[in-house]
Amino acid sequence: MKINIYYGGRGVLDDPTLYVLKKMESVLLELRVDVTTYNLYEYKNEIMTLPETLKEPDGIILATTVEWMGIGGFMTQFLDACWLYGDKERIADIYMQPVVISKTYGEREGMMTLENAWEILGGHLCSGLCGYVEDRTTFESDNDFLHIIEKKAENLYRTISQKATSLPASNQAITRTIMRSESIQLSPQESEQLSRNLADDTYVQKQKQDVIELSSIYRNMLTGSGDAETDYVDSFKSHFIPQEMMKVSYQFVIDGMAKPLYLGIDNDEFICHYGEVPDVDVEIRLTTDVMDEIIAGRSTFQRAFTMGDLSARGPIKVLRMLDEAIPFMD
Repeated sequence: MKINIYYGGRGVLDDPTLYVLKKMESVLLELRVDVTTYNLYEYKNEIMTLPETLKEPDGIILATTVEWMGIGGFMTQFLDACWLYGDKERIADIYMQPVVISKTYGEREGMMTLENAWEILGGHLCSGLCGYVEDRTTFESDNDFLHIIEKKAENLYRTISQKATSLPASNQAITRTIMRSESIQLSPQESEQLSRNLADDTYVQKQKQDVIELSSIYRNMLTGSGDAETDYVDSFKSHFIPQEMMKVSYQFVIDGMAKPLYLGIDNDEFICHYGEVPDVDVEIRLTTDVMDEIIAGRSTFQRAFTMGDLSARGPIKVLRMLDEAIPFMD
């Protein structure tokens, strides 16, 4: 028999969950169970790959500590990865025992969260263990508590050995009907490579940049414009009105455009081109649809900001000056 332990706490020395897991592991080893422990905080950059470790165990222990609210980020990420990339057919054969120890409040809610998540994934449940610990020293020195922990470990072993069954749960029915995810047929090698790529931040950022560049290319093709970027630059230049005592700079981050649009005004001098320029006065983020509405004279930058159609970082007064220097609306 093989059992994996997934610990979602922070690994601090006084974490009572670590004491519980140590005692449970010693019981399972005495029963000749092959036990492997995964401390999720050690795999924080590789959590998306951990569903691959669910291919061999007969049962698992999901353990976490409630330090202020909920089951914690590491455990949530692991369960998300199981839902997105885990082998659901394999998970359906795995028994899960939740272990949640609280130092504040919410151990029962935390255990229920783990149980619900595992049932939605399609796996089997084993009676869990939860409790509140105010003083770890007192907790560890109480033989009655130790007896409860050891019995829970033995119960997991018996449940798996006997392949115990339970009545159907409603959240499993919901999974089969409403919450069914779109499945992609991948080979085991492709699935492993995909999870590793998703855990690589550099790879993910490169893919996002490629999507932005492709969006820009296809947008130009669909609009029938030879160069949509040049259209924006020409529109700004043709509507510019020189201003006295005005020296400001703007950067437009436009969805679908590979590069930001820079706009600089120095009295009667006007600069407009694509490319990132550091230290601008105002950075504006908006969609191409909002930009097209403004250039067409159906809105203004100030109105779009007020309506929440664009976001701006910088002095509001400088943003308002943009409509005065470049009035698209008659």
